[in-house]
Amino acid sequence: MTTANPILEIESKYGQSIWMDNLSRDLIESGELAELIDSRGVHGITSNPAIFEKAIAGNKIYDEAIKAGIEAGKSTHEIYESLVFEDISNACDIFSGVYEASNALDGYVSIEVPPTIANDTDTTISEARRYFATIGRPNVMIKIPGTPEGLPAVETAISEGINVNVTLLFSVQAYIDTAWAYIRGLEKRAEAGEDISKIASVASFFLSRIDVNIDDQLDAKIKSGVDQDTAAKLISLKGKVAIANAKIAYQHYLEIFSGDRWKALAEKGAQPQRLLWASTSTKNPEYSDVMYVDELVGANTVNTLPPNTIEACADHCDPANRIDANIEQAKQIMAALNHDNVGINIDAVMDQLLKEGIEKFIKPFESLMDSLEAKVKQLATV
Repeated sequence: MTTANPILEIESKYGQSIWMDNLSRDLIESGELAELIDSRGVHGITSNPAIFEKAIAGNKIYDEAIKAGIEAGKSTHEIYESLVFEDISNACDIFSGVYEASNALDGYVSIEVPPTIANDTDTTISEARRYFATIGRPNVMIKIPGTPEGLPAVETAISEGINVNVTLLFSVQAYIDTAWAYIRGLEKRAEAGEDISKIASVASFFLSRIDVNIDDQLDAKIKSGVDQDTAAKLISLKGKVAIANAKIAYQHYLEIFSGDRWKALAEKGAQPQRLLWASTSTKNPEYSDVMYVDELVGANTVNTLPPNTIEACADHCDPANRIDANIEQAKQIMAALNHDNVGINIDAVMDQLLKEGIEKFIKPFESLMDSLEAKVKQLATV
């Protein structure tokens, strides 16, 4: 039996915050974003280059601002930043009430540093500083990819009081490394005598992309011709790996954020870095369109949903605290991938997904810059 809005129950009863994975000027200026906070319980918002490409490319709502940039002699990249920074700043202002009411737990708006610098630690640090200072809102979060080069930037940013959304996490080990980068950053800041009570961070752990990859491999093995028992085993793993992987990551979260190093920081007012479930729209129509919500409801987590999934969840999510359920089964699912008759190297899959994830942000970023360049040329002649 569902409530009038299951999202509100997820937040009030189970301690999970629902954020939205979408942002545009239309959403802000129409009042729809403010309405989503009130009617759908949206407590934060994330953006990325793909979202901004969809928002800006071919949208006349940005034309006047682009013209102003042209008249000011700005480059295409400077115009891009002015558009994005304005949207992020205005969204931060809309969420300021949520931020204050939650005592800086929620109400955050995430903006990603350019995806082209994902493997450049020093440039990521300098851009994170510049973005945070330019936007100048306490509830802005800077998105930094959880690459080996990105994590030192996360540590430095946290030590400097910059809120960070660590994105593109696929493997459990990458999550563990991210949690410790956050803790080290807080320790450095505390050692310097700085306040650590208002710093927030989330670790964005991706879901559906894992199942898409694994399911494709399982289907290929089934089609290649296997015995009946093996086929049954392969089928049983379909659509199960991403959630199992996330549940195991959450167990590590519980362990890390109950240890002595964390307790010392908590005594100084530090907030734990919450796991955030990302890539939560179901890609396979055979699966429930809210399975990445229902199966991962749990305390001190965030789930960031695209608009269609928000509406689906508000309509028919079935909230219950499932994140701690069936942990042994989750471990068995992950272990089964290594069995001889399955033979999927999960580490290789995660490495591939991270590489693809960066590319999936670089391509729309470059496409947006190309379309913006064309728009600048068009408007410059008007």
